[in-house]
Amino acid sequence: MTVISLQHVTKDYGHGRGIFDVSFHVNKGTVYGFLGPNGAGKTTAIRHIMGFSKPQQGVVTVNGLDSWKNASTIQVKLGYLPGEVALPEHLTGKQFIQMMMDLRKVKNDTHCKKLLDFFELDASSKVKRMSLGMKRKLAIVTAFMHDPDVLILDEPTSGLDPIMQQRFIDFVRDEKRRGKTILLSSHIFTEVDATCDEISIIKDGHIISSFNKQELLKMTEKVFHVTVENNMYYTQLVQQIEADVKFHLLLKNEQTYELQIGCCPKDLSQLIKLVANFPVSSFSEVTFSLEKHFMEFYDRRVGGGLS
Repeated sequence: MTVISLQHVTKDYGHGRGIFDVSFHVNKGTVYGFLGPNGAGKTTAIRHIMGFSKPQQGVVTVNGLDSWKNASTIQVKLGYLPGEVALPEHLTGKQFIQMMMDLRKVKNDTHCKKLLDFFELDASSKVKRMSLGMKRKLAIVTAFMHDPDVLILDEPTSGLDPIMQQRFIDFVRDEKRRGKTILLSSHIFTEVDATCDEISIIKDGHIISSFNKQELLKMTEKVFHVTVENNMYYTQLVQQIEADVKFHLLLKNEQTYELQIGCCPKDLSQLIKLVANFPVSSFSEVTFSLEKHFMEFYDRRVGGGLS
């Protein structure tokens, strides 16, 4: 079931700024990663989902409702964490939380207290005295204290220290297990890689790639690091790898007798059989890197332009 849908959405601010013919959808119970550098168009797309901006072309819906025409209805069961947080500095954190509870008509503060404990936030001080990280945590608590079904997260870990960044990743995973639908916009590869099922890459307002992470892992060439015992075996293995079109010799070091070999998943058993003929001191898979895939893909699109 589709919860969030953008169909051929365009918002042109001029001078190449905005989003152009953007289409993607987020299914119920999944985490969708919206990946791209600052200024690529992520926040513009989110503003359309929230109903803050009206598309010049295309349609944006949340749970089947037009996001521009039904913004107030949609936002009742939606949690939104903006990329830039602006809070009333004259209030204490507790006063701001109470104000947001009143606005959202939240009567039970049990979930709010759980969030305060989980993110280790002392909300007693005034907002103007809070650090950037504390303000971010306060925004997280108030965005999700009504336990919404849909979460819209725009650069959610900005301003958080590494410990709280991991805590937020744990939070997203827990919410996914509870069946929540989550759109996570970020330029931080680790949080997208750790949480997302589906990923779209955006560049200059255009979606240039969309993929399922698990399907990508099945299709992507696997890389293995191999070390053999001496120069004779090293030379023989290099020759055999280079002679076989199924394998790619990505790196070699004749001083340490190390190689990095790439192969498609379907050819892995043949690679293992080949390497097993040599006295190997180490054999390990090089972990897939979403960042490496992103940079290779992004770089390919830079020179060729967008079709």
